[in-house]
Amino acid sequence: MPQGSQITIFASRNIRKGHQQVGEWILETASALGIHGATIVECSEGIDSHGKVHAAHFLELADEPIAVTVVALDEKIDSLLAELAKGGPRLFYTRIQLEFGYLGEPQKEKADEL
Repeated sequence: MPQGSQITIFASRNIRKGHQQVGEWILETASALGIHGATIVECSEGIDSHGKVHAAHFLELADEPIAVTVVALDEKIDSLLAELAKGGPRLFYTRIQLEFGYLGEPQKEKADEL
């Protein structure tokens, strides 16, 4: 089984990098680096590093907390962290070492089905 890392980046939906929401920017950056395992989880409530509560409200989702989880080989995670640190917003993350793998049969590409 491959060994690598899982990072989880904690943010709020209202944080932006240029014109993009921070979650979209992280996923795009990960994809550009060849990382194929990342998920955004939208959370109902959270407390930031300053003790401020952030929550999704019925009429206003801008302050909704998100957690972006990425799993990849260590060198790809290192590259992602370095890229995100370049001129991006200040973000808190956690990193753990893990083994990962796949279960079941690989899916055929749509081009293979034609």
